[in-house]
Amino acid sequence: MKFFDLSKPVWQFVSIIILAFVWGSSFILMKRGLVSYSSGQVAALRMIFAFLCFLPFILYNFKKVDKKYWKHLIIVGLFGNGIPAFLFTKAETGISSSLAGMLNSLVPLFTITLGVLFFKVPTNKLKFIGVFIGLIGAIMLITGNGFDIAESETSYSFYVVAATLCYAISVNTIKKYLQEVNSIVVSSFAFLFIGPPLLVYLFSTNFLTVTFNNPEATTSLGFIIILAVFGTTLSLILFNMLVKQTTALIASTTTYLIPVFAIMWGIFDGELINLIQVLGIVVILVGIYFVNRFK
Repeated sequence: MKFFDLSKPVWQFVSIIILAFVWGSSFILMKRGLVSYSSGQVAALRMIFAFLCFLPFILYNFKKVDKKYWKHLIIVGLFGNGIPAFLFTKAETGISSSLAGMLNSLVPLFTITLGVLFFKVPTNKLKFIGVFIGLIGAIMLITGNGFDIAESETSYSFYVVAATLCYAISVNTIKKYLQEVNSIVVSSFAFLFIGPPLLVYLFSTNFLTVTFNNPEATTSLGFIIILAVFGTTLSLILFNMLVKQTTALIASTTTYLIPVFAIMWGIFDGELINLIQVLGIVVILVGIYFVNRFK
Protein backbone atom coordinates (compact mmCIF):
# COMPACT_ATOMS: atom_id res chain seq x y z
CA MET A 1 0.00 0.00 0.00
CA LYS A 2 1.40 3.39 -1.02
CA PHE A 3 1.94 5.96 1.73
CA PHE A 4 1.50 8.94 -0.60
CA ASP A 5 -1.59 8.08 -2.64
CA LEU A 6 -3.10 11.01 -4.58
CA SER A 7 -6.22 9.00 -5.33
CA LYS A 8 -7.17 9.56 -1.67
CA PRO A 9 -8.84 12.89 -0.75
CA VAL A 10 -6.61 13.43 2.30
CA TRP A 11 -3.46 13.43 0.18
CA GLN A 12 -5.13 15.63 -2.42
CA PHE A 13 -5.83 18.13 0.36
CA VAL A 14 -2.26 17.93 1.71
CA SER A 15 -0.88 18.43 -1.80
CA ILE A 16 -3.05 21.50 -2.34
CA ILE A 17 -1.79 23.03 0.93
CA ILE A 18 1.84 22.34 0.02
CA LEU A 19 1.43 23.78 -3.48
CA ALA A 20 -0.39 26.85 -2.15
CA PHE A 21 2.41 27.58 0.32
CA VAL A 22 5.19 27.05 -2.23
CA TRP A 23 3.52 29.05 -4.99
CA GLY A 24 2.28 31.69 -2.54
CA SER A 25 5.92 32.17 -1.54
CA SER A 26 7.05 32.39 -5.18
CA PHE A 27 5.98 36.02 -5.55
CA ILE A 28 8.21 37.30 -2.75
CA LEU A 29 11.09 35.17 -4.10
CA MET A 30 10.69 36.79 -7.52
CA LYS A 31 10.74 40.18 -5.82
CA ARG A 32 14.00 39.25 -4.09
CA GLY A 33 15.51 38.15 -7.40
CA LEU A 34 14.59 41.49 -8.99
CA VAL A 35 16.79 43.31 -6.48
CA SER A 36 19.83 42.50 -8.65
CA TYR A 37 18.56 41.16 -11.96
CA SER A 38 16.17 42.37 -14.65
CA SER A 39 12.73 40.80 -14.97
CA GLY A 40 13.82 38.87 -18.06
CA GLN A 41 16.94 37.56 -16.32
CA VAL A 42 14.98 36.40 -13.25
CA ALA A 43 12.48 34.56 -15.46
CA ALA A 44 15.21 33.00 -17.59
CA LEU A 45 17.26 31.94 -14.56
CA ARG A 46 14.21 30.35 -12.98
CA MET A 47 13.46 28.34 -16.11
CA ILE A 48 17.11 27.38 -16.71
CA PHE A 49 17.68 26.11 -13.17
CA ALA A 50 14.42 24.14 -13.40
CA PHE A 51 15.54 22.74 -16.76
CA LEU A 52 18.84 21.60 -15.21
CA CYS A 53 16.94 19.91 -12.36
CA PHE A 54 14.78 18.08 -14.88
CA LEU A 55 17.66 17.21 -17.24
CA PRO A 56 18.35 13.72 -15.77
CA PHE A 57 14.66 12.82 -16.23
CA ILE A 58 14.75 14.16 -19.81
CA LEU A 59 17.81 12.11 -20.72
CA TYR A 60 16.46 8.96 -19.07
CA ASN A 61 13.04 9.17 -20.76
CA PHE A 62 13.97 10.79 -24.08
CA LYS A 63 13.48 7.70 -26.25
CA LYS A 64 10.42 6.57 -24.31
CA VAL A 65 8.19 9.55 -25.08
CA ASP A 66 5.96 9.12 -28.11
CA LYS A 67 6.45 12.00 -30.53
CA LYS A 68 2.68 12.38 -30.84
CA TYR A 69 2.78 14.09 -27.43
CA TRP A 70 5.51 16.55 -28.30
CA LYS A 71 3.25 19.33 -29.57
CA HIS A 72 1.22 19.20 -26.36
CA LEU A 73 4.39 19.18 -24.26
CA ILE A 74 5.56 22.27 -26.14
CA ILE A 75 2.25 23.97 -25.29
CA VAL A 76 2.69 23.08 -21.60
CA GLY A 77 6.28 24.30 -21.70
CA LEU A 78 5.37 27.64 -23.22
CA PHE A 79 2.02 28.39 -21.58
CA GLY A 80 2.53 26.59 -18.29
CA ASN A 81 6.08 27.74 -17.65
CA GLY A 82 8.02 29.96 -20.04
CA ILE A 83 5.59 32.74 -20.92
CA PRO A 84 4.07 33.12 -17.41
CA ALA A 85 7.57 33.30 -15.86
CA PHE A 86 8.35 36.39 -17.93
CA LEU A 87 4.89 37.91 -17.43
CA PHE A 88 5.02 37.57 -13.64
CA THR A 89 8.50 39.03 -13.24
CA LYS A 90 7.60 41.90 -15.57
CA ALA A 91 4.44 42.50 -13.52
CA GLU A 92 6.38 42.64 -10.26
CA THR A 93 8.45 45.54 -11.52
CA GLY A 94 5.26 47.59 -11.27
CA ILE A 95 3.02 45.94 -8.64
CA SER A 96 3.48 44.38 -5.22
CA SER A 97 4.16 40.68 -4.80
CA SER A 98 0.96 40.34 -2.74
CA LEU A 99 -1.20 41.87 -5.51
CA ALA A 100 0.41 39.50 -8.03
CA GLY A 101 -0.46 36.61 -5.73
CA MET A 102 -4.05 37.76 -5.37
CA LEU A 103 -4.55 38.17 -9.12
CA ASN A 104 -3.18 34.67 -9.62
CA SER A 105 -6.52 33.48 -8.20
CA LEU A 106 -8.04 33.97 -11.64
CA VAL A 107 -6.57 30.65 -12.82
CA PRO A 108 -9.61 28.45 -11.93
CA LEU A 109 -11.98 30.93 -13.56
CA PHE A 110 -10.03 30.97 -16.80
CA THR A 111 -9.59 27.19 -16.55
CA ILE A 112 -13.33 26.56 -16.73
CA THR A 113 -13.90 29.29 -19.34
CA LEU A 114 -11.24 27.99 -21.74
CA GLY A 115 -12.19 24.41 -20.89
CA VAL A 116 -15.74 25.01 -22.08
CA LEU A 117 -14.79 27.09 -25.12
CA PHE A 118 -11.91 25.00 -26.48
CA PHE A 119 -11.63 21.69 -24.61
CA LYS A 120 -15.28 20.54 -24.55
CA VAL A 121 -15.52 20.55 -20.75
CA PRO A 122 -19.18 20.27 -19.61
CA THR A 123 -20.58 23.19 -17.62
CA ASN A 124 -23.75 24.92 -16.41
CA LYS A 125 -25.06 28.43 -15.84
CA LEU A 126 -23.97 28.56 -12.20
CA LYS A 127 -20.36 27.99 -13.18
CA PHE A 128 -20.50 30.98 -15.50
CA ILE A 129 -22.08 33.03 -12.74
CA GLY A 130 -19.01 32.08 -10.70
CA VAL A 131 -16.71 33.21 -13.51
CA PHE A 132 -18.59 36.53 -13.74
CA ILE A 133 -18.33 37.06 -9.98
CA GLY A 134 -14.62 36.28 -10.12
CA LEU A 135 -14.03 38.81 -12.89
CA ILE A 136 -15.74 41.49 -10.79
CA GLY A 137 -13.28 40.63 -8.03
CA ALA A 138 -10.38 40.93 -10.47
CA ILE A 139 -11.55 44.39 -11.51
CA MET A 140 -11.67 45.38 -7.84
CA LEU A 141 -8.08 44.17 -7.37
CA ILE A 142 -6.78 45.95 -10.46
CA THR A 143 -8.59 49.21 -9.68
CA GLY A 144 -8.01 49.15 -5.93
CA ASN A 145 -5.97 52.33 -6.14
CA GLY A 146 -8.03 53.88 -8.92
CA PHE A 147 -8.21 52.91 -12.59
CA ASP A 148 -5.86 54.48 -15.07
CA ILE A 149 -4.48 52.29 -17.84
CA ALA A 150 -1.41 54.52 -17.96
CA GLU A 151 -0.73 54.07 -14.26
CA SER A 152 1.91 51.49 -13.33
CA GLU A 153 -0.18 49.36 -10.95
CA THR A 154 -3.12 49.17 -13.36
CA SER A 155 -1.17 48.38 -16.51
CA TYR A 156 1.24 45.93 -14.85
CA SER A 157 -1.68 44.00 -13.35
CA PHE A 158 -2.65 42.90 -16.84
CA TYR A 159 0.62 40.99 -17.16
CA VAL A 160 -0.60 38.76 -14.32
CA VAL A 161 -4.02 38.37 -15.95
CA ALA A 162 -2.29 37.24 -19.15
CA ALA A 163 -0.16 34.80 -17.15
CA THR A 164 -3.24 33.23 -15.54
CA LEU A 165 -4.73 32.73 -19.00
CA CYS A 166 -1.55 30.89 -19.98
CA TYR A 167 -1.77 28.65 -16.91
CA ALA A 168 -5.39 27.82 -17.76
CA ILE A 169 -4.35 26.71 -21.26
CA SER A 170 -1.67 24.48 -19.77
CA VAL A 171 -3.96 22.91 -17.15
CA ASN A 172 -6.58 22.01 -19.73
CA THR A 173 -3.95 20.66 -22.14
CA ILE A 174 -2.52 18.33 -19.49
CA LYS A 175 -5.95 17.06 -18.52
CA LYS A 176 -7.20 16.48 -22.07
CA TYR A 177 -4.13 15.34 -23.99
CA LEU A 178 -1.46 14.13 -21.57
CA GLN A 179 -3.36 11.82 -19.24
CA GLU A 180 -1.39 8.78 -20.40
CA VAL A 181 2.01 10.43 -19.91
CA ASN A 182 3.91 10.11 -16.62
CA SER A 183 3.70 13.28 -14.52
CA ILE A 184 7.46 13.65 -14.22
CA VAL A 185 7.80 13.23 -17.97
CA VAL A 186 5.20 15.96 -18.57
CA SER A 187 6.98 18.32 -16.18
CA SER A 188 10.50 17.63 -17.43
CA PHE A 189 9.88 17.52 -21.18
CA ALA A 190 7.98 20.80 -21.02
CA PHE A 191 11.34 22.39 -20.15
CA LEU A 192 13.22 20.61 -22.92
CA PHE A 193 11.75 23.05 -25.41
CA ILE A 194 12.32 26.26 -23.41
CA GLY A 195 15.50 25.62 -21.39
CA PRO A 196 18.16 25.72 -24.17
CA PRO A 197 16.79 28.84 -25.95
CA LEU A 198 16.58 30.69 -22.63
CA LEU A 199 20.17 29.74 -21.85
CA VAL A 200 21.22 31.48 -25.07
CA TYR A 201 19.04 34.47 -24.20
CA LEU A 202 20.48 34.78 -20.68
CA PHE A 203 24.09 34.96 -21.82
CA SER A 204 23.16 37.56 -24.42
CA THR A 205 22.29 39.90 -21.52
CA ASN A 206 24.59 41.47 -18.90
CA PHE A 207 23.94 38.53 -16.54
CA LEU A 208 27.63 37.76 -15.91
CA THR A 209 28.49 41.41 -15.34
CA VAL A 210 25.72 41.77 -12.77
CA THR A 211 26.60 38.48 -11.07
CA PHE A 212 30.28 39.34 -10.60
CA ASN A 213 29.93 43.06 -9.87
CA ASN A 214 26.73 43.49 -7.89
CA PRO A 215 27.35 42.69 -4.19
CA GLU A 216 23.70 41.65 -3.77
CA ALA A 217 23.66 39.34 -6.79
CA THR A 218 24.68 36.22 -4.87
CA THR A 219 21.74 36.63 -2.48
CA SER A 220 19.33 37.29 -5.35
CA LEU A 221 20.66 34.27 -7.21
CA GLY A 222 20.11 32.13 -4.11
CA PHE A 223 16.46 33.18 -3.93
CA ILE A 224 16.02 32.42 -7.64
CA ILE A 225 17.49 28.93 -7.18
CA ILE A 226 15.04 28.29 -4.32
CA LEU A 227 12.28 29.56 -6.59
CA ALA A 228 13.36 27.24 -9.40
CA VAL A 229 13.82 24.10 -7.31
CA PHE A 230 10.76 24.38 -5.08
CA GLY A 231 8.51 26.88 -6.85
CA THR A 232 8.96 25.29 -10.26
CA THR A 233 10.57 21.83 -10.35
CA LEU A 234 9.16 19.95 -7.36
CA SER A 235 5.84 21.82 -7.33
CA LEU A 236 5.24 21.14 -11.04
CA ILE A 237 5.73 17.42 -10.57
CA LEU A 238 3.26 17.41 -7.69
CA PHE A 239 0.78 19.65 -9.54
CA ASN A 240 0.78 17.53 -12.69
CA MET A 241 0.26 14.42 -10.56
CA LEU A 242 -2.70 16.16 -8.93
CA VAL A 243 -4.21 17.18 -12.27
CA LYS A 244 -4.03 13.59 -13.54
CA GLN A 245 -5.56 12.12 -10.37
CA THR A 246 -8.38 14.64 -10.00
CA THR A 247 -9.74 17.27 -12.38
CA ALA A 248 -8.18 20.38 -13.85
CA LEU A 249 -10.48 22.48 -11.69
CA ILE A 250 -9.69 20.77 -8.41
CA ALA A 251 -5.98 21.03 -9.10
CA SER A 252 -6.23 24.70 -10.01
CA THR A 253 -8.05 25.51 -6.75
CA THR A 254 -4.66 25.63 -5.07
CA THR A 255 -5.27 29.30 -5.87
CA TYR A 256 -7.77 29.45 -3.02
CA LEU A 257 -4.84 29.54 -0.62
CA ILE A 258 -2.05 30.99 -2.75
CA PRO A 259 -3.19 34.60 -2.13
CA VAL A 260 -3.30 33.95 1.62
CA PHE A 261 0.39 33.04 1.68
CA ALA A 262 1.24 35.78 -0.84
CA ILE A 263 -0.50 38.38 1.34
CA MET A 264 1.25 37.10 4.47
CA TRP A 265 4.66 37.43 2.81
CA GLY A 266 3.71 40.85 1.41
CA ILE A 267 2.68 42.19 4.82
CA PHE A 268 5.85 40.73 6.34
CA ASP A 269 7.82 42.62 3.68
CA GLY A 270 6.03 45.90 4.41
CA GLU A 271 3.69 45.98 1.41
CA LEU A 272 0.44 47.92 1.70
CA ILE A 273 -2.92 46.29 0.91
CA ASN A 274 -6.10 48.37 0.87
CA LEU A 275 -9.66 47.37 1.77
CA ILE A 276 -10.93 47.28 -1.84
CA GLN A 277 -8.21 44.80 -2.76
CA VAL A 278 -9.05 42.60 0.24
CA LEU A 279 -12.71 42.65 -0.80
CA GLY A 280 -11.63 41.89 -4.37
CA ILE A 281 -9.84 38.69 -3.40
CA VAL A 282 -12.86 37.65 -1.30
CA VAL A 283 -15.13 38.17 -4.32
CA ILE A 284 -12.79 36.11 -6.53
CA LEU A 285 -12.80 33.27 -4.01
CA VAL A 286 -16.61 33.37 -3.90
CA GLY A 287 -16.58 33.05 -7.69
CA ILE A 288 -14.21 30.08 -7.50
CA TYR A 289 -16.54 28.50 -4.92
CA PHE A 290 -19.46 28.78 -7.36
CA VAL A 291 -17.35 27.28 -10.15
CA ASN A 292 -16.37 24.26 -8.04
CA ARG A 293 -19.42 23.77 -5.85
CA PHE A 294 -22.15 23.44 -8.45
CA LYS A 295 -21.55 20.47 -10.73
